[in-house]
Amino acid sequence: MCLILFAFQAHSKFPLVVAANRDEFYARPTDHAQFWQTPDNLLAGKDLKEGGVWMGVTRQGRFAAITNFRENKPKTTESSRGWLTRDFLCSNISPQDYLESLQAQGEQYNGFNLLIGDASALYYYSNRTPGYRSLTPGVYAVSNHLLDTPWPKVTLGKQGLNEWLQSDHPPEALLDTLKSEHHAPDQHLPNTGVGIESERMLSPLFIKSAIYGTRSSTIYLQDHNNQALYLEQNYSANGLPEKAHRYTFQVEQS
Repeated sequence: MCLILFAFQAHSKFPLVVAANRDEFYARPTDHAQFWQTPDNLLAGKDLKEGGVWMGVTRQGRFAAITNFRENKPKTTESSRGWLTRDFLCSNISPQDYLESLQAQGEQYNGFNLLIGDASALYYYSNRTPGYRSLTPGVYAVSNHLLDTPWPKVTLGKQGLNEWLQSDHPPEALLDTLKSEHHAPDQHLPNTGVGIESERMLSPLFIKSAIYGTRSSTIYLQDHNNQALYLEQNYSANGLPEKAHRYTFQVEQS
């Protein structure tokens, strides 16, 4: 997952709105979002190589999503960052307790940004900065650097999400924001050590190339009546749309 736009308690109808793109090599095997057999309360896609999750929710309203932290240094571990999202969603541990335990083992993983919680309390943690944050109401975005780092795609994505929040457009309209192929000028690109050609290719919200790009766009909303919508649009090489998967359900209150 390389871009997560989200509004937390910043909309009159939806206390949680998420719009996210997952970018990955097209050859990496992936299963689309669906309710799992075990546990059967989990709705998420699955990385079939490592068994991890880039974004998911449960019928009880637990939410988690992750992005990689882009840095030009050798990988230090074989631990999949997608396990962090999966393990939280498959547990009943509180977000605070989960993050407290994770901070002690964060260096076992390559760099990541992790969002966990629900529509009433949301937390952010990166193992590239000290501590975790309990987020206050607002509009946020995270790509492959720290939360709200103003990369061009982050700034443009937050603008699109804010426009949607102030409109009466349906949730599907957020897919248009996520499909932006606007390339930022070179002088506005970050320097993450991967070279200017890669920075250019990775600069849009929606990435297309022959071997790597946006594999899915996901919209998740929960309203004040605990009705939830989870919509995933999948893509193949060069951004060709595949089947969309749409789920609506009532969040179960404990």
